Amino acid sequence: MIRANAQAVPYATCWYGPCQYTSARLLSMGNFSQQYGLFEVRMKIPPGQGLWPAFWMLGNSNDWPNCGEIDVMEAIGSTPNTVYGSAHGPGFTGAAVSNWYFLSTAPLSADYHVYAVNWQPGRIDYYFDNIWYATVTPASLPAGATWVFDNQPMFMILNLAVGGSWPGSPDNTTPFPADLLVDYVRVYR
Repeated sequence: MIRANAQAVPYATCWYGPCQYTSARLLSMGNFSQQYGLFEVRMKIPPGQGLWPAFWMLGNSNDWPNCGEIDVMEAIGSTPNTVYGSAHGPGFTGAAVSNWYFLSTAPLSADYHVYAVNWQPGRIDYYFDNIWYATVTPASLPAGATWVFDNQPMFMILNLAVGGSWPGSPDNTTPFPADLLVDYVRVYR
């Protein structure tokens, strides 16, 4: 479980000023990385404006965007039925060129779901509950962009962010504490 709390942190400053929330991230950097395979997580995300759960990967060199970023899943409270998958690299960062989404019939927070990517040479396929919804290949990148996903292994990050430019800030409807419940993370070759 990753828990986000509405809790002042007097000894820290956040990008928006005095920190008002605590949360966490788990990363496998330095402990586990892999190039290619099926990467999946089964989890139940919390509802709420301003919450931003994510399961994603970065290249081992950690030199963003040159190392590449594969966002297996991201969700934001203002679009409770939408799971987002994306890929970022040199020449293709930002939602306009690198985001795909799947619309669920119920809010994602209502139950556990499996979010996955099958990463192969020259191809990344995105899945929600074993349903394919997007593919990215070198041919799908914008002109001038560089495909970096065949260059190195990637490590995994699982986090529950609070606030930010995309999800916006929490409001008086956001339930705290907010719990991201993880059943498993699995990686297959």
